[in-house]
Amino acid sequence: MLSINSLTFRMAGRLLLEDASLSVPSGTKIGLVGKNGTGKTTLFKIITGDLAPESGSISLVRNARVGQVAQEAPGGPDSLLDFVLRADKERSALLTEAETATDPNRISEIYTRLGDIDAYSAEARAGTILSGLGFDADAQQRPCSDFSGGWRMRVALAAVLFSEPDLLLLDEPTNYLDLEGTLWLQAYLKKYPHTIIIISHDRELLNESVEMIAHLEHRTITAYRGGYDVFEKTRREKQLLLEKGKVKHDAARKHMEAFVERFRYKASKAKQAQSRLKALEKMGTVTTLIDETSLPIRFPPPEKVLAPPIMHFEQVSVGYTPGEPVLKNINLRIDDDDRIGLLGQNGNGKSTFAKLLAERLSAETGTITKPSKLKVAYFAQHQLDELKPAQSAFEHVRPLMPQAHESKVRSRVAQMGLGSDKMDTKVAKLSGGEKARLMLGLATFEGPHLLILDEPTNHLDIDSRQALVKALNDYPGAVVIVSHDRSLLDASVDRLWLAAGGTIAPFEGDMDEYRRLILSGKSANTPAATPEIEIVETPSRPAISAQDRRRDAAQKREALAPMRKKIKDLEAQIAKLNQEIARAEKALADPDLYSEDPGRVSALSKFRADAEKLLMSTEEEWLSLSAELESAMSEDA
Repeated sequence: MLSINSLTFRMAGRLLLEDASLSVPSGTKIGLVGKNGTGKTTLFKIITGDLAPESGSISLVRNARVGQVAQEAPGGPDSLLDFVLRADKERSALLTEAETATDPNRISEIYTRLGDIDAYSAEARAGTILSGLGFDADAQQRPCSDFSGGWRMRVALAAVLFSEPDLLLLDEPTNYLDLEGTLWLQAYLKKYPHTIIIISHDRELLNESVEMIAHLEHRTITAYRGGYDVFEKTRREKQLLLEKGKVKHDAARKHMEAFVERFRYKASKAKQAQSRLKALEKMGTVTTLIDETSLPIRFPPPEKVLAPPIMHFEQVSVGYTPGEPVLKNINLRIDDDDRIGLLGQNGNGKSTFAKLLAERLSAETGTITKPSKLKVAYFAQHQLDELKPAQSAFEHVRPLMPQAHESKVRSRVAQMGLGSDKMDTKVAKLSGGEKARLMLGLATFEGPHLLILDEPTNHLDIDSRQALVKALNDYPGAVVIVSHDRSLLDASVDRLWLAAGGTIAPFEGDMDEYRRLILSGKSANTPAATPEIEIVETPSRPAISAQDRRRDAAQKREALAPMRKKIKDLEAQIAKLNQEIARAEKALADPDLYSEDPGRVSALSKFRADAEKLLMSTEEEWLSLSAELESAMSEDA
């Protein structure tokens, strides 16, 4: 499908790609990963022809259709559905021609072709995609101009998905999606019938939707089979092997150097010393993979611990217009060490509730009880616009520490995850991830008791996301997170609340249950969305503390972790055996093999039989363990 051949590219004198190559077979789904600024988006522009390489070439299958999300968000009077339908240019052209065609033969050809491309189900397919991305039937009929920029970018994504190009290029497709849209997209891409290359820092998306990882690092591209977790493990193992090899190499080199240094001027050993000098020249040096991990992030703890609850809501309603509440009948409490993930489709009030917590909105009715000394920090992506482009990170922090020595100010900036090479850089020249780190640091500067994060991982690369997870787990205060990043939620929260039906209430289930709910096609907008998952409207104080719940949950995860790992290993083994059996059957299907190499026929037949036997026993073990795991989880529920 696509061949990248010895590609070299410079931008503004900076070498981004050097002799980089990658082969992408037809139908392959690839995740393109790498730290921010390594050239991933640039590579997309080279593939599409928007940029020309210094040397090397891009080869595509003849007449292959390449699609990517449009840079400009759609607007104007056209309905969402009409805009998406127009993305299939061939269908649109044929329908237009059919309106004016008079030649019976041509009319017959048009309608035959419309049938071949499944044009008559187009509206249903477009509607399904729009629905998966968060647009109900009424919204699909509204004009594009009615929606904000983020929602219109979803429409642009829906359009390129509907057009089904032979090569689909997606650059951070989940940045404008909520968790529900992200889960739907994962499932859709997994079944996509053509080739996909995805630039993403969403670990869950890369695990669920791709079968190969292309890692852009040190100006070259390295391909790894499997999802992101497999890539990370493989790369780490490779790094360890290189490090071990380097230790042995350095030890041998040191030994030779010591011999030469001792005997190079001694006549009896001169020849031996000279031979070792030549050997040293040939040895060269052994390098290891440079692990360019991001700097850690640290949130300062609150100076004083407050008695729980730090917030208590009784019959609270809130909205933007008096008498028209977005949320009502909120009866909740937040303790000093809570870790809460806020779920719900966009438009159901998650951001409204976050603003209520952050005191950006006031309650219309009801009572909110909280300590007078409560400090709340709030982070949302739109706050990045509040940064001053002409000032550096150091200049943003300096006014907050007017009496402190410069070294202490710089130390505080470093705690935000910005190194010495970035803290004096103007904000305008910082990457999106670096701006997010700075904004997070400014928001939490005074050591809050409650930290509210609204989509904190947008623009953060995977290393930065891991740094954020560690910072959250080290932070002793309460946390409420709104995020489409399931990996972040899995690693950072132990309670789930759901925005649905015009209120916020606890969701008595885990992320796997919520994923099944979304992908089942059932609405998560009402408490009655699913009978097997209970949404408690007016919870009472839990019988055990949040700390105890986290400890119990951690113990449960730890106890079941070996079983989960075994199941995952068995799944990988089953997939491998199926592939090996398929290869053997393909070889045995060649009639020439039986006359040319009868011995190989016998060997392949035995191999296939053994593999099928092993497959059967492996599948039985997998079924048994899966049932055991499900039983253990249901008992603890």
